[in-house]
Amino acid sequence: MPVSSMSEQAHPKPELVVQGIAASQGIAYGQVFVYLQSDLEVPAYEVEPEKRADEVARFDRAVLVTREQIQRIRDEVERNLGADEARIFDAHLLVLEDQALIAETIRSFEKSGRNIESCFNEVARRYVVAFTEIDDEYLRERAGDIRDVAQRVLANLLGQSSENLSRLVDKRVVVANDISPSDAASIDRSHALAVITDTGSKTSHAVIVARSMKVPAVVGARGLSAKVHHGDWILVDGYDGLVIVHPSEQTLFRYGKIQVQKKSLEQRLMLANQRPSVTLDGVEVVLRANIENAEETPLVKEYLASGVGLYRTEFLYLNGSQIPGEEEQFQAYRRVAEQLAPATVVIRSLDLGGDKAMEGNPGLFPREDNPFLGFRAIRFCLENPNLFKEQLRAILRASVYGNVKLMYPMISGCEELARANAVLEECREELRAAGVPFDEKLAVGSMIEIPSAAYTADLLAVRNDFFSIGTNDLIQYLLAIDRVNDRIAHLYEPTHPAVIRTIRHIVREAHAAGIKVSVCGEMAGDPVLAPLLLGLGVDELSMTPPLIPAVRYVIRAMTLADARALAEEALTLAGGREVLALCEQFHRARVRFD
Repeated sequence: MPVSSMSEQAHPKPELVVQGIAASQGIAYGQVFVYLQSDLEVPAYEVEPEKRADEVARFDRAVLVTREQIQRIRDEVERNLGADEARIFDAHLLVLEDQALIAETIRSFEKSGRNIESCFNEVARRYVVAFTEIDDEYLRERAGDIRDVAQRVLANLLGQSSENLSRLVDKRVVVANDISPSDAASIDRSHALAVITDTGSKTSHAVIVARSMKVPAVVGARGLSAKVHHGDWILVDGYDGLVIVHPSEQTLFRYGKIQVQKKSLEQRLMLANQRPSVTLDGVEVVLRANIENAEETPLVKEYLASGVGLYRTEFLYLNGSQIPGEEEQFQAYRRVAEQLAPATVVIRSLDLGGDKAMEGNPGLFPREDNPFLGFRAIRFCLENPNLFKEQLRAILRASVYGNVKLMYPMISGCEELARANAVLEECREELRAAGVPFDEKLAVGSMIEIPSAAYTADLLAVRNDFFSIGTNDLIQYLLAIDRVNDRIAHLYEPTHPAVIRTIRHIVREAHAAGIKVSVCGEMAGDPVLAPLLLGLGVDELSMTPPLIPAVRYVIRAMTLADARALAEEALTLAGGREVLALCEQFHRARVRFD
């Protein structure tokens, strides 16, 4: 919503200014939608004997209202998306028909005399745990249904909103304590004006989605979700990481002028984006796009990317409560390959786990004290070979419809790579036996994002067709920084000497083996850091599509020789801040919009 046209709606309340971390550029002004992802806080208290009949009646009403809500959503999904998608909500309705769950709640209430939501919460939690531990996969999946329905019943009992991010009533600024990857994947893209979170970092999945949506995002706005209410007017500055609640007319006027200036800058960048990404000394730099789903291919074309350098396939899993089958995956991969052919599409195999567990399938991801160092990505796939093979067969089948490449995430060394390739070869044999065509020369590469892989890059390089450096995780593991922990987000330092020296080492070993290196982490989309990466020898950059124009602009304003000199000087510096200052100076000297 344009800031300049909204000054008449300035709120009489005093301004509240909160400094967060700028994560996705842009300015937005609108009303707040507060989304609290964490479990509802359920009070526990004694109910007076004479009020117990009313308490049971309150429970009955909440169940009835919940049933009506779910039925309404189910009918709308069936109208808009079809019967198959609507079946998810049939399972939710079945939970409410479970008389054992209802009866056990009533018995608990009659025995304890505690308020009904406390009793229901306790019973529902027991059911979730019990279903999570069942061996049968279908029954395990019901744990997620019970959890979702229980949260909706509790919200109705407590008088709280049960809306979610996939169904925003109107255009809103989403303010949340945190946004999980599955919630981020479901954000209503037609109604989200901006995204703000109390926690998180510039590499969180909510931010990645916000960038793909071309809306501002601010993270690390500590405690903001507890200070605002539904409907509050709020201004979001995604350039400087500022959030202003109840902005004054003067503030709105000032930001209206800033917005006009930024729009002018964006128009100039988009105009420059029509030209090739070639340096002043004639070196072409390949710029690809990172995408989460097939619906983003128009963005790839709009921003003139040279294909896709990272297709995050896990969002096929995070967007639904059911594991997608081989055919569903094949159709998704085929659509992207066909729409972008002959451009390259690098499909990353499943990177679930860590902060991306499937909430509807908790049995697949047991609770871990340190999930980022645990059961995730290629480790999860190798322990679930049937699921892994379904995906690999889908990728192989899609490979004949375009220029597809396969990439494994979180490879730690040669043995893990060999195990993954052995599964891939089994899939090839199965398709050959069935007479199903696929690209026999499919290029296979590894993401280098673990220190063990970085420091055995020479051994891995001769066993791969290409490398892609995942700087988000590489930085996290090199610096021992949990990148989604807002308390230490300020320590996440892409320009740390250890990071740039490691990138140089990876590139040298890859080039010695004759393979190319891409960077698909957030560093690649930063126009201040992109010249440093190119100076270190990186061949290709892949980023969220809207970031391409600014990177292309700086590439066209520099020589590769200057970028190499920048990298050589950066490698002599002892601190990340010094390196960043050097990169900013390099950028300012070449990018002017006078």
